[in-house]
Formats: sequence, structure tokens, C-alpha cells
Amino acid sequence: MDVTKVGVIGSGTMGAGIAQVAAQSGYTVVIYDIREEVVARALSGIFSRLERLYEKGKLTREECQEIQARFRQTTTLADMHDCQVVIEAAPERLAIKKQIFQELDAHCAEDAILATNTSSFSITEIGSITKRADRVAGMHFFNPVPIMSLVEIVRGVQTDEKTISTLVQLALNLKKHPVLCEDTPGFIVNRVARPFYNEALRIKGDSIASVEQVDRIMKKAGRFKMGPFELQDLIGIDINFSTTESVHQGFFGEDRFRPHFFQQRMMQAGKLGRKAGGGYYDYEK
Repeated sequence: MDVTKVGVIGSGTMGAGIAQVAAQSGYTVVIYDIREEVVARALSGIFSRLERLYEKGKLTREECQEIQARFRQTTTLADMHDCQVVIEAAPERLAIKKQIFQELDAHCAEDAILATNTSSFSITEIGSITKRADRVAGMHFFNPVPIMSLVEIVRGVQTDEKTISTLVQLALNLKKHPVLCEDTPGFIVNRVARPFYNEALRIKGDSIASVEQVDRIMKKAGRFKMGPFELQDLIGIDINFSTTESVHQGFFGEDRFRPHFFQQRMMQAGKLGRKAGGGYYDYEK
């Protein structure tokens, strides 16, 4: 498929990052959110990041202007009708994603590919509520999207090879490193990552070490760039908790994936990490 126009559903951290790398890679980008001011704020953030790239000499003024001109903003899903690929990056709630996919299925061309950025939900289940399950797949980016190179391309039970090859090529065009995954709970990265977060939470809960100590040890001894608590703050504690819940449920309650209550308490307190001004650490909003 000759992809020239990409739709992005959701203009939060992930959606804005996906939209930015797509526009920088030469694609026309239609970015959607439920309110105009939300999309406008996301575009303002994208343009600020492009301006910083210009100031660092990584983009020319002309390149900046060309990238900015590739964006189209909308609050109407019907405006995705001529996109060859639409990537959904809405909040990590299955009911929301299903509703979006049903609407996109009605509005988009028959041969358009619908991809979801979900970190853990079943691609097969999401695809099953459309009339194009063969053209539904996962395209899971990592935060921050402009910097992180890995993209998980996830095959649902009914996803066809043409869909997979198109998304692999799209990821390569975005200068990303695509990795093929089967539709299992958490795919690859989030399945591997659950013990990293869960054991850290249990160590804190058992008063063996503090948040700061765990992070420092993992960075100093393990050579991780960020500790498990710093990384939760970056991702969003609510998103991380939701992913753990989803993986736990997907494996029918297998104990090794069981969420920790302290993470839930942080979420209930509104301490969601960087985006909220504080989580395990304090940040300036």
C-alpha cells in the first residue's frame, strides 16, 4: 500500500509523539481529539519541539515550516476517511478503543488499515468489532516517541500479511525498529517489564528499600537509564497500573503478574507521575 496520509487518534503524549514523527517523515497527518483546544495544545507542543530542533541545527527553518504544514487537526472521526493508515492512541481503556474502531470502520476506506497503540489489550478482540479484522493490527510505540526507536507490530488472529508488511514498512519509514509480535497479553516488552515494576513495588511495600534506593541501585548496578519508579512516573502511574491489570487478567489471574495495591493507591491519590506534577517524585508542572 502506498501510504501518504496517516491519521492519529488522540493528541496526548503518545498521539502527539506519533503525529510528530509521521510529519517529520514526510506524511500528511490528520490528528484527532475530542476538543479543539486539546488538539491545539498538542500541536503547540509539537511546534515547540520542532523549534528546539531548529535551534540545535537539526532542522532548517524551511524544513520546520514544511513539517508544520503537513498537519491537519480535527474533532471529527469522519475526517479520517482518506487516510491509508489510522493509528489509535486514545486512553488505555478497552471500551473507548472499541467505540473508536467501530466509528473508524464506518468512516474509513475499505482498504484502510486501522492500528492501535495499545500496550496490552487484545488486537484480536479490538479487530473483531470491525468488518475488517484482517486490516487491524497493533502498532505499539514507546514513550517518548521521537526518541525511542522500538515499535511492536502485533498480529491479531485474523490480521493478514499485507497489513503487517505495510505497518513494518511504515515503521521503517518513521526511522523506527519494528519487531513482530503475536497477540499475547502485554506482547513482548510489557510482559518482560511487569517483574521490573512489580518486584520494585513489593520491595518498597516490604520496607526493604526506599523508592530512591531501588532506582539508584538499578541505575548504578544494573546500568538501567531509569529506575522502575522513575520510569513509572514518566509513563504515567495510571497507565502502568492499567497495563499490569490487563496483563494479569489476560493470563487468567496468574500470580506473577498480580498488580500491587500501592500503585493503585498512588493512582487513587492522583499522584500519576510527571504529567500530574508528582508521583513517586515531585516535578514542576
